[in-house]
Amino acid sequence: MTRLLAAVLLAGSALFAQAAKQPFAVTSTERVNFLPGGAIRLDNSYGYLTVEGWDEPDVEIVVTKSTDRFLELEQKDQAGKAFEQIHVTAERRSDQELAISTKLPDRRNFPYTILPSRQIIFTMPKKSTLGVTVDCTVHVPRNSRVVVHQDHGYVWVSDVAGDIEVDSHTGDMIVMLPGAGQYSIDARTRMGSVSSDFEGSGHKQFLVGTHFVHGQASGRRIFLRMGRGSITIKNGGLRD
Repeated sequence: MTRLLAAVLLAGSALFAQAAKQPFAVTSTERVNFLPGGAIRLDNSYGYLTVEGWDEPDVEIVVTKSTDRFLELEQKDQAGKAFEQIHVTAERRSDQELAISTKLPDRRNFPYTILPSRQIIFTMPKKSTLGVTVDCTVHVPRNSRVVVHQDHGYVWVSDVAGDIEVDSHTGDMIVMLPGAGQYSIDARTRMGSVSSDFEGSGHKQFLVGTHFVHGQASGRRIFLRMGRGSITIKNGGLRD
């Protein structure tokens, strides 16, 4: 009975300690005047990226930075300092081009391993996320051209009537196209699947990857690349 009571108390203490911990997050919103028809580039993003077309003559960028694990209350200031080192910035390069970039701090430790043979092998990325996950939602004029270079995570693009180019190293990608119009779709994964509401030709690449093609060169260009993960292409004009 004594051992059972001790086990119950120990389990209760562990649950209480877990309940005392919590994630921390901070959200910011920025609007940039940008007329339809231009190119919007998103570079070095990671985490959760959502790009949605709308009818406003502006680009709205909503960024939520959150800790990727539960922390003690006294670690709130530490989390805040980490948030301050992750920057999502918008730069108007011209009247027809807007660049939205995610900038990470350098790692403090030099990213290499020395083998017994004294050979040096680089093993870690030079940048660090500091345990911070970024959830970025970008509303763009519907007729914009969108170019995304995502490091890892989840990408969702919807209601964009211009050309779309998405390149991601790792994760999952969903692109929902407006139902009307002709498309030239070229989607390829190195390791993963491609599924599409549009008819087309698809075949396996080296047994693990997939290449899917739909339409003709005269259609709106949809160019999708995924390193390791899946690509899903949806027809937004379809209704269940």
